[in-house]
Amino acid sequence: MFLENTVNHKEQFGWIEVICGSMFSGKTEELIRRLRRAQIAKQRIEIFKPSVDTRYDEENVVSHDEKYIRSTPVPAAANIRLLANYVDVVGIDEAQFFDDEIVSVCNDLANKGIRVIVAGLDMDFKGKPFGSMPNLMATAEYVTKVHAICTKTGNLAHYSHRKNDSEKLVMLGENENYEPLSRAAFYKANNKNN
Repeated sequence: MFLENTVNHKEQFGWIEVICGSMFSGKTEELIRRLRRAQIAKQRIEIFKPSVDTRYDEENVVSHDEKYIRSTPVPAAANIRLLANYVDVVGIDEAQFFDDEIVSVCNDLANKGIRVIVAGLDMDFKGKPFGSMPNLMATAEYVTKVHAICTKTGNLAHYSHRKNDSEKLVMLGENENYEPLSRAAFYKANNKNN
């Protein structure tokens, strides 16, 4: 018996891809690269970002190296479900800023046959799992962890170290507020008073 006889080709399902890592690791750049390839393949795409993310642009998703792609800012994950119609691919940037419903939204879209590509920080500035990212990573078919380069050691950076004393969980910023650090440098920076 051939394997192809056991596959139901009438049932088309999508999937979820998660791109995660620290700040300055190229998450958004990789998201844009994958979405541009889908555009070249003449697939219908829609990109969403949380409306709180206005660092580079009110509407476009923009990487640190100034690559950009048009997007739709939304205040909550539920809006994505309402706006993602007649598309083949959905891109979502800064997923850690969305509410917990982002997981069910991504799963619903994938179950409708849509390829869902999600980018976000896997850890917050304290080195703790960030928002719904762990749940997205657990339910995704593909997880890509990208790395920055540590500003102190030159090794791979896994952590987004906040340079100031703010304890706010969500604090938008760039090089002036954050730096990528390796495990050793992050441990040293957070235990300097011990």
